[in-house]
Formats: sequence, C-alpha cells, structure tokens
Amino acid sequence: MADWAPPLPPAAFEARAAALQARMGHDGIDALLLTTPADVFYVTGFLTRFWESPARPWFVLLPASGGPVAVIPAIGAPLMRRCHAEVIRTWPSPDPEDDGVSLLTETLAGLVSEGGRIGLPMGLETHLRAPLGTYHAVRDALAPRRFVDATATVQRVREIKSEPEVALIREACAIAGRAIDRVPDIAGPGTPLDAVFRAFQSALLEEGAEWVSYVAGGAGPEGYADVISPADARPLAPGDVLMLDTGAVRQGYFCDFDRNWSVGPPSDAVRRAQDALYAATEAALDQLRPGMTARDAHAILSETTRAHGATPCEGRLGHGLGITLTEWPSFTPRDDTPLRENMVLTLEPSAETVPGRILCHEENIVLRADGPELLSPRAPATLPELGT
Repeated sequence: MADWAPPLPPAAFEARAAALQARMGHDGIDALLLTTPADVFYVTGFLTRFWESPARPWFVLLPASGGPVAVIPAIGAPLMRRCHAEVIRTWPSPDPEDDGVSLLTETLAGLVSEGGRIGLPMGLETHLRAPLGTYHAVRDALAPRRFVDATATVQRVREIKSEPEVALIREACAIAGRAIDRVPDIAGPGTPLDAVFRAFQSALLEEGAEWVSYVAGGAGPEGYADVISPADARPLAPGDVLMLDTGAVRQGYFCDFDRNWSVGPPSDAVRRAQDALYAATEAALDQLRPGMTARDAHAILSETTRAHGATPCEGRLGHGLGITLTEWPSFTPRDDTPLRENMVLTLEPSAETVPGRILCHEENIVLRADGPELLSPRAPATLPELGT
C-alpha cells in the first residue's frame, strides 16, 4: 500500500515558497517562523489530526531562498519526510528541560545573520502555537536578530487560491451538499436537536469528508438565538426553524456554508427574512468584483437585506475560506481589505426574524475576474419544510 502523500504536487509547494519569499523580500524579512497547523500545512503539505494534542510545539522555517526547514518533534519525522521539506531536524519531545528551544535557536541562527529580521505572524487571525516561554527564550538567544510581524506577508499570499485548491474546496462543498440532501431523512418533528447533529456528522463522513471539525447550528420557534451553541436534546417542533452549518474537510480544505429548514410551514416573519437574505446573496453574486473591498461586500449584503424589509444582524457577513474554516478578510464596515481574483469567500448575510431570533444564510464562492462563481450548491429560494 502506497504511503499517504500531500494533496498537491511538489511544484505547488515550490510555487507557494517562491510567492512567500518574494513577499518576504518586499517586507524585508530574512526568514519566516511558522507554528500553526494551517501555515505548516500550507508550505509543506504536513496534514495530521495529531495537532489536537497540545503536548508538543512544531516549527517550520522558510528562509529567504531554498525550501522549508522543519524543526519538529521526532514523532513527526516519518510523515514530514513524505512532505515538502528540504531539511528536517528533530528532537525527542516532550522534553521538560529543552523542548526544541536550543535546536530552533541553532537553526535560525544558521539561516539569519546577526541584525536580520525573522518574520512571525502576530496580527489578527494568527496565534503562536508554542509556549510563550519558548518564544521569549529563542528571541533573547537570537538577539540582535529581531522578530517582526509577518501577518501581511503570509496572508497576502495565502488568500489567493490556485485552481487545485479551488477544486478541493468545491469537492468539500459537494460532500456537504450531499449530506444536506439527506437532512429530511434524519430530522423532523420530534427529533432531538442533538440527534440531528450526530446524524448530520455521520452523513458528512459517509459522503466523503475526512473529518468534520465543525458542525454548528440551532433550532427554535421563529429562528434561533445564535449559531454557536451546542445542541441540546429539545425535540424539533412545528414552527421551529432548523439551521445546520458545516466545516467538513476534504484533503485539508474546508467548506463552510449553512442551510435552513422550517419544521412545518414557516411564519410570515421567517418568510420575510428568508426572502431578504436570498435577495442579498443574489445581489452579492451579481455585483461583487475584484477591486472592491470587504467593506463593499458588507454594504451590498446589509443594504439589500434592509431594502427587502428585514433588519440585518450586526457583525461580519462573510469571510475568507480555505485551509482553515474562516480566513481573512471579514465582511464588516471597517475592513478595507481589497478583494482579489481567486479569493475564496463566504457570503453570510443574517437577519432578525423577531426580537432575539435570527436567520443566517451562507454560500461559498470563488471570486473570478467577471464576478463570483458558486462553489456550494445554491440554497433554494423558498425555505424547505420538514415533516410535510
């Protein structure tokens, strides 16, 4: 049986490294230090559920030229050897005395001259997946080299998707679409919401998802209070609206869209919100173009929702999508990130149905030169009913 291999060929990872290195040159960065599952996967193809264990830190370095250098726990070496890493250096982790500090320091010192700049993502939608004490120790040992913020360095490259990446996201969307088609068979009046969640996750796996790291939703009369609470055992009842939102994963790439169902006939308030959100999504599908901003997308979605007689919810109304469930930018009134060709994005307008209850509608798109291309199967214009 052949060993597992990354979902993209070596040339794809070489192109990513070259794009990051070009941006590093622009930003005056001599090496990147990457620690998160998504960034490590992006440059090497290293894909594993072992990240669920917080016991060990992992480091991948991208120098100004050449391929990635992995400084990782020894347990990861066999998998990393099947990935796109030019050099692999390991230590026996966990080590309470020196859990990678000296090896990372030595490796960075060999890649970056004194006075050089080491880029580390530090801004919004980033985190350091290593002990803060490790970072402080390495930073102090490498002085006068400086750590600088590389958020834009990484994000401006990662936000543009190649056609093979788009294809994997489209495949994840198709898997979720097939599972969504099965919801009338697993949900109806009297079905506990937590049972619906479990059955939906099973359907996603049966339809081809490697894992389902995110299933959210809600149910209640006239809509739901939020979209992040755990499911409870309350049975679905006539007059409820059920929403399911999934981030199923295929070869490391996420989909992220939701669907709504009415349990029995929907109320007038729910119909009005459904019509407004469908119209808002149609407006964005018609109007969005490269060169607009995340703020412009928010305006289209919120203003169209309001024009069709519904009150849009506060907060963001869409975001980027890719090797994490949510990526930058965020469709908010304050985000001026330019929208560029081949960004993969979500359109996620939401509206109040009655006080304290909402409806949320989400689709996945890739932004082309002439406008959005749907990746998720389009939701129906009329809210489907369960139990009829």
